[in-house]
Amino acid sequence: MPDHPPVVLVHGLWLHADSWQPWVDFFRTSGYDAQAVPWPGDGATVADSRAQPASIAGHGVDDVVRQVAAVCDALPTRPIAIGHSFGGLIVQRLLAEGHATAAVAIDPAPIKGVLALPPSALKVASIALRNPANRNRAVSLSREQFRYGFGNTLTEQESDALHEKWAVPSPGKPLFEAAFAAFSPGSPVAVRMDRADRGPLLITAGGKDHTVPEKISRTTLKLQQKSPGLTELEVFPDRGHSLTIDDGWREVADTALVWLQKQGL
Repeated sequence: MPDHPPVVLVHGLWLHADSWQPWVDFFRTSGYDAQAVPWPGDGATVADSRAQPASIAGHGVDDVVRQVAAVCDALPTRPIAIGHSFGGLIVQRLLAEGHATAAVAIDPAPIKGVLALPPSALKVASIALRNPANRNRAVSLSREQFRYGFGNTLTEQESDALHEKWAVPSPGKPLFEAAFAAFSPGSPVAVRMDRADRGPLLITAGGKDHTVPEKISRTTLKLQQKSPGLTELEVFPDRGHSLTIDDGWREVADTALVWLQKQGL
């Protein structure tokens, strides 16, 4: 058995768990027992997810937290939770609720308390929010929408290739939950800040991210610094929202690994 805690990887909207496979291999090679956890209703493969959007529809943040928490709690020791986008929000909840020993939130979706969203983030979210019926539907991204939300720092060819390889329908519900968090006392995107034994948290920001602009990550940092646990920020100035799946993914993975090792994990 590895001496390190296990690693659990959580994807965000519009990506499949298999998109983490290079990260799974990377952490396993580095001595960690790593796995990617799907969202409720996800198909076993990208093709399966594309073929069954009705299974994906209607799931919200609480549903994802419950599913990933069950995986975490079944492990022999509390894992390190690494998440991207809405997965970055999920791992903050896992950490705050005691299911993880540390977390890396990569360009995380806004938690409750992040009030001002930059125009580019609103443009991406509007893909679902413009139709109230999308709360209970699965929503897909066109190649052009994916290019704006994920691949804006890439060539059109690379962005289109990533869209073809990884893009899947995703539930609209989490976007509605985040959008109306300020008006919901029991919002599922709220993260506890009062846990005295909360483990360390690394938040990242992509300087050119349209979906989760750097401003959101910096606001999340300020909110999380209310917690007694260590919270730090790492900025990748020239990266967009595709930073976990594009040709530069290894830079982000290396940064996460070095940070975890500094924490003695």
